[in-house]
Amino acid sequence: MRVRFRDTDMQGHVYFGNYFVFCDEALGAYMRAIGMPWQDMVKSGTDMFYVNASCDYLGSAKFEEDVHIETRISKLGSSSVTSAFVIRNSQGDTLANASVTSVCVDPKTREKVSVPHPLREAVAAFEEGRGDV
Repeated sequence: MRVRFRDTDMQGHVYFGNYFVFCDEALGAYMRAIGMPWQDMVKSGTDMFYVNASCDYLGSAKFEEDVHIETRISKLGSSSVTSAFVIRNSQGDTLANASVTSVCVDPKTREKVSVPHPLREAVAAFEEGRGDV
């Protein structure tokens, strides 16, 4: 992603909260890449709400800089999905390590539901050989 002017703060670097915007965009791309776009999941009866987010800031990106977001599903619980992100600049320096946990819910009742099997299968196939899921 290229850092937009609106992503920066008065100090001239990416505002800390915008790293989560980058993670959200990257997770959407990940879900599309594994064949489970968010809209299709909702149509099939499962939505996901973010319930926890954390980020360790190790550097900073500036306006017009390209950042690369490595994204993976690092853990699948009974109803939760934890995503891990490594945000790097174009030189490969790590700017941030982040994680976001989502809980699967029924889109109509908003009650917690199990992680759907098609999502588990898609993540397992995509993450094969990358460690525990």
